[in-house]
Amino acid sequence: MGGMIQGPQRHTFGHAKRRPPISEINVTPFVDVMLVLLVIFMVTAPLLTVGVQIDLPKTKAKAIAGSDEPLAVSIDKDGLIYVQDTEMALEQVVPRLQAISDNNPDVRIFVRGDANVDYGAVMRVMGTLNAAGFARVALITSQQHDVPQKK
Repeated sequence: MGGMIQGPQRHTFGHAKRRPPISEINVTPFVDVMLVLLVIFMVTAPLLTVGVQIDLPKTKAKAIAGSDEPLAVSIDKDGLIYVQDTEMALEQVVPRLQAISDNNPDVRIFVRGDANVDYGAVMRVMGTLNAAGFARVALITSQQHDVPQKK
């Protein structure tokens, strides 16, 4: 029994020892997927800010320049008032906007009134916002496309 090896020892005959499988999670694909989802949500989030269907009146006014994210108050054709996309009574609009803006009177508020809504309904909302101290209130309209006039 001089030349025989007994027991658990084996010869590998030139092959490298087998390594045990790695039990760590590879996070690189996970990070890649999360970054793609982040980009998708960043692109689609501004498109989903206001969900109230409003037929805006058309004007030739220039676009408002600004970098801060505005709050939208909408008045639909039936005179219902929405803050962002939540319906509420006129008395609830100011407390809701104050809560959203952390009592910041310089927050930009866009008032979107349907083209078929009563002018007085839009003015009541704007007067309520102004009386509450919100100074940066703007009316939103659609861009009017020029139609050739007949002479």
